[in-house]
Amino acid sequence: MTYKVATFYQFTDLADYRALREPLRTRCAGLKLKGSVLLATEGINGTLAGEAHNIDALVTELRQGALFGGRLDRLELKFSSAKAMPFGRLKIRLKKEIVTLGDEKADPTRQVGIYVEPAEWNALIAREDTLVIDTRNAFEVEMGTFEGAIDPNIASFGQFKDFVAAKLDPAKHRRIAMFCTGGIRCEKATSHLLARGFAEVYHLKGGILNYLEEVDAADSRWRGACFVFDERVALGHGLKEAHAQATSEQVHHE
Repeated sequence: MTYKVATFYQFTDLADYRALREPLRTRCAGLKLKGSVLLATEGINGTLAGEAHNIDALVTELRQGALFGGRLDRLELKFSSAKAMPFGRLKIRLKKEIVTLGDEKADPTRQVGIYVEPAEWNALIAREDTLVIDTRNAFEVEMGTFEGAIDPNIASFGQFKDFVAAKLDPAKHRRIAMFCTGGIRCEKATSHLLARGFAEVYHLKGGILNYLEEVDAADSRWRGACFVFDERVALGHGLKEAHAQATSEQVHHE
């Protein structure tokens, strides 16, 4: 059996996020979905797997159902597949942030960088005056990254702001292009840089997963595999499962 996997997020005002937890859990459990969803005042972030028609039903509920009342109308969504169920259980968790950076000035609902479609990404990162930064954790970068990208060498995304403070200068680094797995970390990262005075900041729309799905392998500037936080471990072009190894701690890290 092949399972459909939905990876999704949206930054939006969810002041009632605590009250959303149990109704969402009930809905996901009823559809026999497994995976993890984070809820916070700033939005939603999750990856769920199940039978295709059940995943589709959940997506319809998120976008159009009464539970969120139309607040997830700009849901960033990516589908992939798994030969076996990639999650052991269902987790709906309440968090302070749906992706933890720890900078109150970084607010993607107010300002973010310039989105770059996968088809335009190669030309941007090929420019000599573009500083390309991988915003992911060091073990993810080791598994695969874009040619010429800088590795901040961080253990968690919360350390990214320390890298920025120590290594980047708005007066020197005039054009910055960043990327991450599905786009959510870059939403925070670009908002953080804009708040610190960086003028020209770009990020890959939909992240690496979108690039691997849209860009032909023959034209790709991606090298290696893309780590994903489930039992599949890594994906390659066409979002096919790739041969890669990771520790159990890495697979279950969030």
